[in-house]
Amino acid sequence: MKVSLFVPCYIDQLYPKTGIATLNLLEKFGCEVEFHQSQTCCGQPMANSGFQHLTKKLDGLNQNLFGDADYVVCPSGSCTLHLKEHVLGTQTKVYELCEFLTDVLKVENLTSNFPYKVGLHQSCHGLRGLELAKSSELVAEPFSKLEPLLKMVGGLELSYPEKIDECCGFGGTFCVSEEAVSAKMGQDKAAEFEADEVDYITSADMSCLMHIDGILKRKKSNIKVIHIAEILNGLAS
Repeated sequence: MKVSLFVPCYIDQLYPKTGIATLNLLEKFGCEVEFHQSQTCCGQPMANSGFQHLTKKLDGLNQNLFGDADYVVCPSGSCTLHLKEHVLGTQTKVYELCEFLTDVLKVENLTSNFPYKVGLHQSCHGLRGLELAKSSELVAEPFSKLEPLLKMVGGLELSYPEKIDECCGFGGTFCVSEEAVSAKMGQDKAAEFEADEVDYITSADMSCLMHIDGILKRKKSNIKVIHIAEILNGLAS
């Protein structure tokens, strides 16, 4: 199975271990992974700020790079959703990593071990845009595409915050335009995980974790953040 790997710009620059873990996971499950070094950004920051009309060259680049791919896999719910809805559309199959592992590769076993108590943050784009889990406002049977994968990891104790699908406050450019509200939402989210005494917080969106991590570090908390790809691949930060 040939897969094109899309690594978000902030992961490439700030959290390269997440991109490497994603590559390793895909190759472990027999995927032939292609990485286009000319890729840059999905275009989401500009589009969210009302400047999508200025992303035509970027959209064209991504369409040229990924338009003919069998699958495009990305370790970020928000970037995946933007590529799927605003750039590539239905011309190619775009998946968030956990969605791909669950729905396409149908992973049933993992050999990784992570003996820590881990709090799971469900990002808004992943939850309500990609439907990686059931959101609390829906009257439906609960499901999650992240939880079964984490439960395959040896030694891992999974924990949820009390407000299971409340936003962390990051919201991309929202944290710039409404920084006070964003910070307070992040503080509330971090406090829930602190009260549950988790060792790590994980998510399918490193951007959310970056926001929460900044708050934890300012509080001098011992809690660490780690992308779910690193846990599934057996890498601790």
